[in-house]
This record gives sequence, C-alpha cells and structure tokens, in this order.
Amino acid sequence: MNELQNETSPYLLQHANNPIHWKAWKPEVLAKAKKEDRLIVLSVGYSACHWCHVMEHESFEDNEVAELMNAHFISIKVDREERPDVDATYMKAVQLMTGQGGWPMNVVLLPDGRPVWGGTYFRKQQWMEALDQLQELFTEGRDKMEDYAAKLLEGINQMSILPPNEDNTSQNPGNIKPLIEKWSRSFDWDFGGYARAPKFMMPNNYLFLQRYGYQTKTQELLDFTDLTLTRMAWGGLFDTVGGGFSRYSVDMHWHVPHFEKMLYDNGQLMSLYAEAYKRTKNPLYKEVIEKTHFYISTELTTAEGAFYSAWDADSLTLTGHKEEGAFYTWEKEDLKTLLGDDFPLFEKVFSVNEFGFWENGQFVLIQTESIDTLAEAFGISPEALLVKKKNWEQLLYTEREKRHKPGLDDKILTSWNALMLKGYADAYKATTENHYLEAALKNAQFIVNKLWYEAGYLWRTHKNGVSRIKGFLEDYAHTADAFISLYQCTLDEQWLYHAKQLADYTLEHFYDEKKQSFLFTERNNSELVAPHYETEDNVIPASNSVMANVLYKLSLLFDNPHYEKVALQMLYNIIPSMDYPSAFSNWLNLWLDLSADNRELAVCGTNATEAITTINATYLPHVLVAGTTKDSAIPFLKNRFDNNRQLFYVCQNKACHLPQENLNEVINSLTHI
Repeated sequence: MNELQNETSPYLLQHANNPIHWKAWKPEVLAKAKKEDRLIVLSVGYSACHWCHVMEHESFEDNEVAELMNAHFISIKVDREERPDVDATYMKAVQLMTGQGGWPMNVVLLPDGRPVWGGTYFRKQQWMEALDQLQELFTEGRDKMEDYAAKLLEGINQMSILPPNEDNTSQNPGNIKPLIEKWSRSFDWDFGGYARAPKFMMPNNYLFLQRYGYQTKTQELLDFTDLTLTRMAWGGLFDTVGGGFSRYSVDMHWHVPHFEKMLYDNGQLMSLYAEAYKRTKNPLYKEVIEKTHFYISTELTTAEGAFYSAWDADSLTLTGHKEEGAFYTWEKEDLKTLLGDDFPLFEKVFSVNEFGFWENGQFVLIQTESIDTLAEAFGISPEALLVKKKNWEQLLYTEREKRHKPGLDDKILTSWNALMLKGYADAYKATTENHYLEAALKNAQFIVNKLWYEAGYLWRTHKNGVSRIKGFLEDYAHTADAFISLYQCTLDEQWLYHAKQLADYTLEHFYDEKKQSFLFTERNNSELVAPHYETEDNVIPASNSVMANVLYKLSLLFDNPHYEKVALQMLYNIIPSMDYPSAFSNWLNLWLDLSADNRELAVCGTNATEAITTINATYLPHVLVAGTTKDSAIPFLKNRFDNNRQLFYVCQNKACHLPQENLNEVINSLTHI
C-alpha cells in the first residue's frame, strides 16, 4: 500500500492500493519535490466522481503507468472536497490552458508547485505519452517550461484581481432589472432551468429569482421558478422512491441524472423548496422536503447528528460489477411483476415509455404531467392517485433495498454540514414541524463541539472521531449563515453570537484590506502558488458572497458600521463584473437588500417564540427577522422588551416605526410591499 493508507478521505483511501507511490498534499511532500528537483503529478477528484473511477481503473491501477510515474514524478492525490483551495488554484490553470475544467483534474507542476500542463480525463496511452514528453522537456528544455510557468502563474493571479469601484451611480438596486432581462433569455420555458445540457440545479439562482419576482411583482419570474421546481421534482433527477436529488441531469429534461447524490445540493434544495412552499403552499414542494429529509436522515446522518458527504454514482449490479445508476433504474418486466394490475396506471404516471427510457432496457422514473391531469385522464380523484403513488413508491423502495447501495463518502465536511443545517432550519420555518428543528439543533451542536477548535478556528473535516485540516472561508461563511437562521427559529441568542464570533475570526484572519475581499485560506497560508479569492457563485454560492450577506445581516443586528462597510464595498467591487448574472445570484441577493422594500422586524415579548414561528412560515424574503423573550443586549433588540406586552418593531434603514401589538396587522403590512 502507498502512503494514502494513512489518510481518512474515502477518495484517497480508494487509491491506497494503487501501485503508484501516491502521497497526500502536505508541506513535507512539497518540500521533497523541491529537494529532489522532480516534477509533481497532481491528481484531484472526489469519491462520487464516475470518471475519476474510470481513470483509476484504466491508468492508476496499471503497473506500466505506475512504473513511469514512480520513476520520474512525485505523485500527489487530492480529495477536492477536503482541499477546495488546492482544487480551485489549479483548476484556474487548467481552464486557462484548455478552456474548460472538470474532474478528474490532472496537472503537472514544476518542483516549486507552478503548473505547466494539465487537463481532466485521459486514456492510458494519452496519459503516458504526455508524461514522457513532459519529463523529456523538463530534462532537456527546462527554460521553456520555466517561462511558460511564469506566464501561466501571472494569468492565474490576474483572474483574482477585482479593482475597487467608486462609481456611486451603479450602486442603485434599480440597475438589477437589465441584468434580469439578459438572464431571462437563457430560460428553458419547456422544462425549467436553462436551455442547455448538462443541467445543474443552481438552487441559489432560484432563491434570488423567486425573491426578485416577488418584490418587483414580476409574475413571469415566479412562474419560471415554479416551472423549474416542479419539473425538477418530477424528474429522474429527484429520487421519488427514496428521496434526495442527484447532482445534475445529462439531458435538458431533468431526466437522466449523473447519479451521485451530494449533501451540499440537498441542503440548498431543502432551503429552496422551503422558501417556495412558504410562498405557494404547494404540496409537491412539501413532499420534496419530506422525501429529502427521509434520504438524509436514513442514509447520511450519524448518531451524533453530523451529515456524511455523498453517495457514489456507481453501485454493484446483481452480477457483481459496478455500473453507473444501477441502484436506481428499472426494467419494464420487473415493474410489471411488482405492480400487477396497477402497472398500466404506473406506466403513465412514471413514463415507462420512450420518454422515460435510458439504455440497455432500463428506465429512469420521471413524471411529465401533474397529478390532477393524470387523475382526470384515468377517471379517478387526485387524492386516490396520490395514495396509489405513495404505495407504489413504498413497494419499489422495499424492493430496491435488496440491491447493493451506492458507495458512501463518510467524511464530514463543515461547510456542507452547515448547508444542510440551514436547509433543516429553513424547512422548520416553512412547515413548523419539530423534527426538522431537532435535526438542525443536533447538527449545530456537533459543529460547536467537534468542528470548532478552542483556539477559535474551524476544522474542515471530521472522520473516525478526529477533526483535521484548518477550515477555509466557506466553512466559516456557511456556518455563520446557518447559525443566523437557527437563531431566527429558536430566538436562542447563543447562535447569533456564534455567528458573530465566526465573522470576527474571518475579518482577523482571512480579510485582505488591499483587495477589499476575503482570501479563501487564512492569510498565513504558504502552500499555494497563488492566492485564491472565491467571488463567482456556482452550484454553491461563492464564500465571499455568503460572507458579505452574513456581515450585512450582522451589521443591522449589532449596529456595526464596519461590517456594513466591508460587505457593501465587496458588493460594489463585484457589480461591474456581473456580465452573466447566474454566476452572481447571491451578490444580487445582497444588492436587493438595499432596495426601498426591505425591512427589519424585532419581535419582543414573553410569547415572541410563538409569534416568530408564524412570521417565519410567511414568505417575507425582504424582511430580516429577530426577536427576544427577555431583556436583550443585542443592539437591535436592546430596550425593546416589555414583560407585559408583545411588541413588533418594523424598521427600515435603522429607523423604526412605533411598536405594534397585533401580529396579523404586522404580517399584513409586511406582505403588502
């Protein structure tokens, strides 16, 4: 076994038996490459990555490949989920060199860590030929490599530069409108999402579009959001049998997924469907929340309340070989046998036809029409069809449990746990069902007890009782954001103070005064060849955009002008770069906070928790909610508690109206914007 046997990452352990002398990313390994003056092969992936497994089988398990790599290179394996800093830095290089990126990502570095060549998946012969040529060039034409590395590093550094923006005229939230008009040209009005494949869910995009549509009374945006959420919930992308979303669909119909299920997607989608349920009370959205909870609670939750990271795309078939999607797909004859007389109706509901066909006689279940439409076509009531659908899903679930389950990535990542924690807090707000709050509280306590070191910093990852790798900006940002949401559920001020403490730590250790932005790693990190500032929102919002939103909320609650200044300057610097708005939706959310519609609400009184539960279940994306059941030292709540009365303070831009006492009147006034 190679040195990866000493790691805890499931992805690294998968490579521990490779004949290649893999090492983990560590300062001493980087120093060894410098001392021995050897090129570095950096190979980055993650445990649920299908093509990572393919390249391992074709190349990294091969003795001929191993002989070449072991003779000339220091070979380093990285789990991108454990080390997103390494992944992001070298992904920039691959994108500059090839115009695209993805995983597995394979990069060759000079002994000092500067990249000189890279790409994604390579077949064995391609891989060996490239390594041979690179080693020959390193030996005989090193100056050319050095020159290229210098220019490439300059390009990487240029990608991080955002000049300060002092243009006050561009800062008006009214300037969001033309961005939305541009954005809407990419909408797919047949299936929702964007008119391209593969199709990613991008939950933060729809959180913002829904909010903007609501605040500007743009019904078209609300309709598009509902179309997208409905089609995603119907699609093969969503596992209607066992709950949970896969990472993306390979087609434009949300039909055939790339079958891995990631914690970060499901946490964010729970938040998205919770917000949409508050707005619409659509029972389909609540069903998605319930089924997602079922999947997370049964498959990804530990006894301590922490959440595992992912399920693999591949699983073993009955014949014992691994296949992508084998756990989820069905043959028509098997469905007929299972469902008996109900099959003709089931076949219609779940598209066991040309539309639902995948490959090799397999079907991926997908709904293409509403329950009401289907029920009418079959002459039964929607209620009766829903009962049948639920029974079918339970029948298939029981049958599917006999299959080999996909591989589990059982590492616990701080930022991903925070996203799921927030998903649970938001689900509780929307539904008022206590089991969601219980899951959120248990996870929050795990983060505090096991992932927050007494010196003030967060750990990145936890497994087998051990926490390791100092946290990155995304760990602090998402955890602080989740704690604010948990405070709003419970009015327990410890969660708000925890959020503030994490924000203060990031300002002290991550903030770059010159760039007016947060580094992804702590300032004293010297392992990377270039600093990384994460600013564009992707399937997970950028850590800088999350941090800016957190600081702005905290600035209002703690009356802290420094928080506000940092948050808004970050926003103003980003605004000129918003050429494709889908990559800036979380920044747009902060920008919309500056609109005239926005309010803050303080709920103060001995029954404030009950009142806040009602308020939280109402769709009020433009209102920052806080409250207390006792005297509070939090500046926004200070001197506002009355032991004998329930008081509601509606405020705007640090000015508050006289307190009101009627909850329904307050909600009515806030919903009429």
